[in-house]
Amino acid sequence: MFTALLWIPATIAAAAAQTLRNAMQRSLTDVLGTVGATQVRFLYGFPFALIFLALVTTVTGEAVPLPGGRFLAFVTGGAVAQIVATALMLAAMRREGFAVTIAYTKSEPVQVALFGLIVLGDRLTLLGAAAVIVATLGVILMSVKPGSRLTSLARGGPALAGIASGACFALAAIGFRGAILALPEGSFLVRATTTLAFGLGIQTLVLVLYLALFDKAALVGSFRAWRPSLFAGFMGALASQFWFIGFSLTSAANVRTLALVEVFFAQIAARRLFAQTASRREIAGMVLVCAGVAMLFVAQ
Repeated sequence: MFTALLWIPATIAAAAAQTLRNAMQRSLTDVLGTVGATQVRFLYGFPFALIFLALVTTVTGEAVPLPGGRFLAFVTGGAVAQIVATALMLAAMRREGFAVTIAYTKSEPVQVALFGLIVLGDRLTLLGAAAVIVATLGVILMSVKPGSRLTSLARGGPALAGIASGACFALAAIGFRGAILALPEGSFLVRATTTLAFGLGIQTLVLVLYLALFDKAALVGSFRAWRPSLFAGFMGALASQFWFIGFSLTSAANVRTLALVEVFFAQIAARRLFAQTASRREIAGMVLVCAGVAMLFVAQ
């Protein structure tokens, strides 16, 4: 019974750790640029993932599961989707408030439902359709600036970047859960940690090669800013460890729905770290997004 419910505290812990990591990455964006700050969570998180894997296998006495082609396909897809998602999120944060950008990405579960309808032909129930409408209205409400004739959605601004980030995070969640389930053996903890190590390894390789070829200044800068980057990497690896534990125990939809608590953690971080405050309109939009995703969860 305890194991069956372990995904709940794991998800809450992941949301809290991810909020701290996002805040640190947001601070590094001005120094390293969007791609440079994106690779920090992977480059500095990978060693911690290896440490986690060593600790888990030592404590449990289990061997690292042997990955197959299906596992590698899922984990690579999830890794690439998460890179794109993180870059889009940080790009949106440079032009929009920290907490509001996080709220944009929380449309992720709604987008999973839409992808299912378009790609797989999965029909939405009446409550599910209402959930999509409510959450979409919430995003639009956050996007409208009083006195402006065009919304940030219409301009293709930070709102679109945040929503696209949520879509990529949704694809990443599906990829990582698929990878965990594709491993042939091991406890939920070993399979989750193995997937984390492979995922961060792939992400580190991809981004280091990219920066070495196209943005050496950002790569060198990330090594120079090793102290704040090390903290961001640790918090990123810790958050992912908890996310993957959740994915190994229940559906990605359950985990990502409960992950909405991150919106409120982000509000606290925005106030304390960036002196940003959300307007009543933005708060109302966040509430609608949360209500829409919660309705979608009930519909499922």
